[in-house]
Amino acid sequence: MSFEQDAENSGIVPTGIQGLDQISKGGLPRNRLYLIQGDPGTGKTTMALQFLLEGARLGETGLYVTLSETREELEGVAASHGWSLDPITLYDVQGDEQHLNVEEEYTAFHPSEIELGSTVNALLEQVERVKPRRAVIDSLSEMRLLARDPLRYRRQILALKHYFISRGCTLLLLDEPAGKMGEHPFQTLAHGVIMLERFAPEYGRSRRRLQIVKLRGVDFDGGYHDFKMRRGGLTVYPRLVAADSSKPFKDETLSSGVSELDALLGGGPTRGTANLIMGAAGSGKSTVCLQYAVAAAARGDNATMFIFDERLQTLLERARGLGIDLEKWMKKGRISVHQIDPATLSPGEFIHYVRHCVEVENCGVVVIDSLNGYLNAMPGERYMIIQMHELLTYLARQGVVTWMVVAQHGLVGANIDAPVDLSYLADTVMLMRYFEFGGRVHKAISVVKKRGGPHEDSIRELKMTSSGIKVGEPLVNFEGVLTGLPHYTGNANPLLGAHTDGDHAGIT
Repeated sequence: MSFEQDAENSGIVPTGIQGLDQISKGGLPRNRLYLIQGDPGTGKTTMALQFLLEGARLGETGLYVTLSETREELEGVAASHGWSLDPITLYDVQGDEQHLNVEEEYTAFHPSEIELGSTVNALLEQVERVKPRRAVIDSLSEMRLLARDPLRYRRQILALKHYFISRGCTLLLLDEPAGKMGEHPFQTLAHGVIMLERFAPEYGRSRRRLQIVKLRGVDFDGGYHDFKMRRGGLTVYPRLVAADSSKPFKDETLSSGVSELDALLGGGPTRGTANLIMGAAGSGKSTVCLQYAVAAAARGDNATMFIFDERLQTLLERARGLGIDLEKWMKKGRISVHQIDPATLSPGEFIHYVRHCVEVENCGVVVIDSLNGYLNAMPGERYMIIQMHELLTYLARQGVVTWMVVAQHGLVGANIDAPVDLSYLADTVMLMRYFEFGGRVHKAISVVKKRGGPHEDSIRELKMTSSGIKVGEPLVNFEGVLTGLPHYTGNANPLLGAHTDGDHAGIT
């Protein structure tokens, strides 16, 4: 049985809006009245047109009644999305010449009484002619102004509700938020209420979100859900609920291909774990993540990298400098790299991309580089932590190995700090540090936390070369490496040796 047949049999009307049907559990209950509220520019008209066009695709007649916009304006909106309004009936009340001359018939009645009655009668004539299964009235603000009296307005809306429902029609009413036109209890008349919002961060593009305020008889996903309006209509990004998704996976450790690096982690990271790499800029955090992504591709797994701070071309050049053919794995579809602009991406959209990589592309390794860039995409730090907790729980239940990068402020010494502390959410915490020895700057790597298994408590040197990363033996004769102010107590040179032409000290 198809989705449309299933919806028809269950009394559900699919909206045709990607994501909205998911959070409303399939669509909207049929033959009911729904209120779509939002400020101008939030996407109410686009949502309504999508709703009617989806009905036309399913063979249902549709009627759009506009009280505020002209036919030309609506056709312009449709054209901007690549739509044709031919499959639906569009009725412009203000464009009807019969109603432009209604003022000539005013007698002892108040003009609003005649105008409202005339508007409603004209609307009902169109309903009797078209016999729509789906209808939209845009907008209630005009009818409220015509009614003037709140009681009369409420009675008229209640009459319209019964009229449309009795004729087997699902009706959307578009309106501004209640506070814009004075408080009114109209939400109580609607079977469901969807609120659209648009807000502008301090920097970057404006963002949109919606919430289903009420939907009688449906266990919908409450709360806010980000959505984007682009050519083709609205796309809703349902808020992630980790408890709703899980799959069985094999409990195993994954190698990086560098035995010394695996030794630090007690054999390697385990499937379904979150791994946090912290350190100053240029200390090698991104390179370690790249090593694990390439190792996953080499053994037949898929990996994805979300890069916030680095250009894709820079990443490819850096990989070539390490002797890693990242482009080969990208062409084979084993590694996907997504360059993220936090000024244009909403948190919900980012979560959507992650889920697509895990559920559709079957990625077993996910790299987020870095959380500093992700933090810039969030409206506030406390929300970021809540969303990261949900995201990491989801990835863990999918058996994904997650690598997160945090660039700490400062380079050396005791004044190194992180912009946000997510170490308590991570199963493994890896620390990167600079230290000086013999007049040269060196890099150190250590694991300070690993849940559920042993790990090496030593500190090792990390070095970038043209043949990949090198990890040295434990620095047993050093003290104070983690502070960036080490003291060497041994007699022999314990490090990987002087730089050669094949070394790339600048690769991170």
